[in-house]
Amino acid sequence: MHLPLVMAQDASDRPNRPRGFGGPIQLNEDDVAAFETPPKKFKTKREDIPHGKLEMVSYESKTVGTTRKMQVYTPPGFSADQKYPVLYLLHGIGGDETEWQRFANVDVMLDNLIADKKAVPMIVVMPNGRAQKNDRAEGNVFASAPAFANFERDLLDDVIPAIEAKYAVAADREHRAIAGLSMGGGQTLNFGLSHLDTFAWIGAFSSAPNTKPAIELIPDVEALQNQAKLIVLTCGNKDGLINISQAMHKFLKENNVDHTWHVDGHGHDPQHWSSSLYWFAQHVFQPVDEGSTN
Repeated sequence: MHLPLVMAQDASDRPNRPRGFGGPIQLNEDDVAAFETPPKKFKTKREDIPHGKLEMVSYESKTVGTTRKMQVYTPPGFSADQKYPVLYLLHGIGGDETEWQRFANVDVMLDNLIADKKAVPMIVVMPNGRAQKNDRAEGNVFASAPAFANFERDLLDDVIPAIEAKYAVAADREHRAIAGLSMGGGQTLNFGLSHLDTFAWIGAFSSAPNTKPAIELIPDVEALQNQAKLIVLTCGNKDGLINISQAMHKFLKENNVDHTWHVDGHGHDPQHWSSSLYWFAQHVFQPVDEGSTN
């Protein structure tokens, strides 16, 4: 199975839209689904297949100056004799290191996909993207927005080294992916596109207004074309933040950057994010048909 790609062809101009929450939704002809709806039981535990392991891991963060936690999934049959790719999966502004697991059953979803040979065995790291000493999602969560930007250094300087010291991983860009929802989707684009030497696979779901403008994140289009193995952008057509993802899609399309643009019928909600991860996990760390069109 290969990922459908969107190529830049006949991009139409669109009016400028507000970057804030709940802006007006204006859909375009190419704001359509690239993927089918997942099967009903895609995140339901199956007793007749091997299961991976989910554990909470502590690490020392020099960036924050404290001990922090992240949730880590290792696949069925995990062995120190094998080198695994790693997906770093980021949560939204109101979540923490447990958010993805709570609504998406990440371990169950990956167990099912790996058993069906639809995904390669991988490690999934779910860190806390709020890089401050009190990293709980409490009080005015929007006040912690600067800590989400600060997480760039925590991820690169503390989280990734801690994972590579503890687990048997393939420690190179082609075996590292980054994906996230909402605020984590913005982090994914901000960090992934700025560090193509670290990440080759990028999945941004319902990206929030923390997303930097594409022209700022992508000063060298040719470098992105040559280095990115996969870029997936998704959003629901009832999501008031869709203009954020539309703007990134528009830039990539106009600059002939292969990517997938998926718009389903959801809003800014867990159903959309679960579905997006389901499809992204099936294509990350796998061959991609370069030059294909959606």
